[in-house]
Amino acid sequence: MSSIFHISGANKPHAVCLPYPAQGHITPMLKLAKLLHQRGFHITFVNTEYNHKRLLKSRGPKSLEGLPGFRFAAIPDGLPPTDTDSAQDIPSLCDSTRKHCLEPLRKLIAELNDGSSINGLVSPPVSCVVSDGSMSFSLKAAEEFGVPFACFWTTSACGFMGYVQYRHLVDKGLIPLKDETYLSNGYLDTIIDWIPGMKDIRLRDLPSFIRTTNPDDIMINIAIEQINASSRASAIIVNTFDVLEHKVLESLSSIFPRIYTVGPLHLPAEKTRPNSPLSSIGSNLWKEESQCLQWLNSKQLNSVVYVNFGSITVMTRQQLIEFAWGLSNSKKPFVWIIRPDLVADDSGILPPEFVEETRERGVLAGWCPQETMLRHPSVGGFLTHCGWNSTIESLTTGVPIVCWPFFAEQQTNCRFSCGEWSVGMEIDSDVKREKVEKLVRELMDGEKGKEMRRNALEWKRKAEEATEAGGSSLTNFEKLIEEVLLFKNQLQPY
Repeated sequence: MSSIFHISGANKPHAVCLPYPAQGHITPMLKLAKLLHQRGFHITFVNTEYNHKRLLKSRGPKSLEGLPGFRFAAIPDGLPPTDTDSAQDIPSLCDSTRKHCLEPLRKLIAELNDGSSINGLVSPPVSCVVSDGSMSFSLKAAEEFGVPFACFWTTSACGFMGYVQYRHLVDKGLIPLKDETYLSNGYLDTIIDWIPGMKDIRLRDLPSFIRTTNPDDIMINIAIEQINASSRASAIIVNTFDVLEHKVLESLSSIFPRIYTVGPLHLPAEKTRPNSPLSSIGSNLWKEESQCLQWLNSKQLNSVVYVNFGSITVMTRQQLIEFAWGLSNSKKPFVWIIRPDLVADDSGILPPEFVEETRERGVLAGWCPQETMLRHPSVGGFLTHCGWNSTIESLTTGVPIVCWPFFAEQQTNCRFSCGEWSVGMEIDSDVKREKVEKLVRELMDGEKGKEMRRNALEWKRKAEEATEAGGSSLTNFEKLIEEVLLFKNQLQPY
């Protein structure tokens, strides 16, 4: 099989990799692209112009020069130009990319195929498109150029299954909600007992875009559109591993036979040699602050709480204050990542009394290299929004979690983390400092926390097995290349 991974010259395979333009999607797509490059693929990694500029700002002018066989390109996202350095509005971005990005992508692929120079480099013809599931318009481009289309869902498998159910939820009249009272009258606790592989799931555990009263809600309609496109893909890629979500994956494979679990992608990516040029290619849209890691070096084993609500979560000032005093009252050392745009109304300034109270045992930063943070032996617990990258990174470093899901499939990840995988505890959306204090103490010192840590360490072991030679994820990755990405005319509906 190794011969297919080292093709050169005119026959070199060329993958166009198109992430959804948000941090949590760019990061795993870049890891996948690096692994394909290591297998002999030429890579064109396509950011939006907005994120291209953000990466240049956060990582420096040479960060997007690329390498031989790995280049960056950019297309417009269709939204009005802006110089802000923050996550874009998700519904607006979803709607704009589906309406405005197809033609620029077509033009880019045509230029790559006719030998046009991009950034001074000439590439072999495009042989496949690897697109985020949220950029489903790209299927049309792959069909027009007659190349395989691999749809990469950067969610968990259970989150993906949640989106698959949106059409059924609409058809059964369960969504949209009848009126706003359905958000608080117990309706969201309705058990959905017909989703295969997902026992005792409540409406509130499904991806949160269902919490709308609008029959024309843009996110519900886009999700249904994306699932329909996925059913026509040459392959569906999921960043998970078989034993973690085996019941859901078994059910998904009966709907989408060509589904490939290749995760956790960050584990094989970590094995890239430190001196490899690929290690210089990063994806963080905010500038990393390394003082967090230096501070951790002075702390005891499993003693520090790492707090990060991801790249999109937005909270109120009151929620910020409740988290702050909950952390302070727990008396545990912590590292808290507070993005500049974390608080909706630009009032993300912590009370000076809190800053003074925690000066000796807390570090605040705007962004950090999260995988490195979670691998640090001093980190013993993670307060997280339960985005899939954060969830699977905590599982594969043996770090238990306290969950405060914000939106999308974070609710589903939370449900599985606290239930199926037994590595987490949940904080209510209406966060109170007393609950934060209690759960942080339990996470770090309690019997429940110790049990969760043992479970997380067991998942870490299983994840490592999956990504080693002969493991399920590495085997699936090789099958993905051999069975799909190296063959043309694979676009057949299931």
